[in-house]
Amino acid sequence: MGIFKNSFSFMLGTVCGVYIAQNYKVPNIKKLVKTGIDMAKHVEETYRKPKRKDDD
Repeated sequence: MGIFKNSFSFMLGTVCGVYIAQNYKVPNIKKLVKTGIDMAKHVEETYRKPKRKDDD
């Protein structure tokens, strides 16, 4: 009885997640994160301080 009681919320969350993914337009999280990382890299490269000549 303990294993069903402890894993009930996990099973319920899985079932709800599958239902939502099949019936609603859910964004692709992997693509969203990759786009955010690319934008952050672009901003960093654009606004980075230039290297000083004596740092070499």
